[in-house]
Amino acid sequence: MSNTKDTENINELLQIRRNKLNELRELGVEPYGIDRFERTNNTFDIKKMYEQFEGKVVTIAGRIMSKRGHGKASFADLQDREGRIQLYFKLDIVGNKNYEIFKLLDIGDIIGVTGEVFKSKTGEITLRVQDFKLLSKSLQILPEKWHGLKDPDLRYRQRYTDLIINPDVKEIFLKRTAIIKAIREFLDNKGFIEVETPMLHTVAGGAAARPFITHHNALDIDMYLRIALELHLKRLIVGGLEKVYEMGRVFRNEGMDIRHNPEFTLLEVYEAYTDYYGMMELTENLFAYVVEKVNGNTKIIYQGTEIDLTPPWRRLSMIDAIKEYLNIDFDKVNTDEEAVEIAKKQHLEVREGMKKGDIIALVFDELVESHLLQPTFVIDYPVEISPLAKRKHDNPALTSRFEAFIYGREVANAFSELNDPIDQKERFIEQLKQREAGDEEAHMMDEDFINALEVGLPPTGGLGIGIDRLIMFMTDAYSIRDVILFPTMKPRIEQSEAED
Repeated sequence: MSNTKDTENINELLQIRRNKLNELRELGVEPYGIDRFERTNNTFDIKKMYEQFEGKVVTIAGRIMSKRGHGKASFADLQDREGRIQLYFKLDIVGNKNYEIFKLLDIGDIIGVTGEVFKSKTGEITLRVQDFKLLSKSLQILPEKWHGLKDPDLRYRQRYTDLIINPDVKEIFLKRTAIIKAIREFLDNKGFIEVETPMLHTVAGGAAARPFITHHNALDIDMYLRIALELHLKRLIVGGLEKVYEMGRVFRNEGMDIRHNPEFTLLEVYEAYTDYYGMMELTENLFAYVVEKVNGNTKIIYQGTEIDLTPPWRRLSMIDAIKEYLNIDFDKVNTDEEAVEIAKKQHLEVREGMKKGDIIALVFDELVESHLLQPTFVIDYPVEISPLAKRKHDNPALTSRFEAFIYGREVANAFSELNDPIDQKERFIEQLKQREAGDEEAHMMDEDFINALEVGLPPTGGLGIGIDRLIMFMTDAYSIRDVILFPTMKPRIEQSEAED
């Protein structure tokens, strides 16, 4: 019953706004008729440098966020991208007609105003409005208190409303822009070249992930939205560009949670004549540079935990990490069968055909990585889960690979790139066997990439960083959806459809 009453009240308020739209037109005001409005200043500058603006006439524009007062004088708050400022409307200054127009304005309407900067009796910096124009009439009702909304995911579905109402959200995305700019600045200063590679691939490669499939009508072939940037970027290293990076969207047709969105931003960096130790140094220095540039120091607070990103970061092998936190020593495990028994004793789900290296990775992922709160490089990954990484010379069962962890979450993945075309082809063949056995995330065969390796890939270090997770840490965001402007959402079922 109460829901029906609420709906009736909302519909009545929406109708009142449409009635005002007609009243404004009767007064000769076209609510969407102005194409351009020139501003001289913004709210932040006026408030920050009040002494310079006091008594001066300025022109600003923005959205009405509150209205108060009655009779011959009224106040309103105007919000632009930089902040809010109080407006003072007085009948004998703006005139009878304009004051009538002002009374027809609603919270959410967008206006442009010209007025004199002064301080009110309460000391608040205010604009004494001399003239104003309605730039856009809002026909929807802005929520008075955002956190009072009943639907918790409406913020993500209607990000435009979220940005209007919640200043903290706007700050997150302004900081996101600053972070991305700082990343580019760091890499550009080190001589890396930013490049762009295809989003549509004929072979889904570069990561263990299930791709989105689409169809190219002109070529009459299925194609894949890219799951990684790696294989094209390494082709460019073969071509002699030597230091390249790309930051862009990748797509993985997988589950969604607080750390995963099917569409996300990935940075991949490749440098010739270095290895995974060079990539470690690059990673820790990049993180420290970006955090200090944007936040002012190399320490952050994430979900109540202080994290120190100052280089150098801790380094330990995956096998040593398991030994440290679980007291299990896989160096003493000789067979796949022994490894499987260890996993079962830890109550882990073991898939058919898993080898010792797969089990090591499973135990680490499920039972160890959550302990790594401070920045940590976990190095020397099993070859079974690293089909694109170079083997270690002193232990061919392991690869020269690392993942970086912060707050128990992977934030970077890197390795000394495999440049042996024969070994690479054998690993692709092994991956194909896993696909045939039902593993949809196993790598596909990429014959052209093998050809590129046969042309010759120099010793190369490669690095991938999840940009959204980095931004989560720097903005203390709990969910990845809080740092993506328009996260992937299931369409809402309208009430009428649900009833059908």
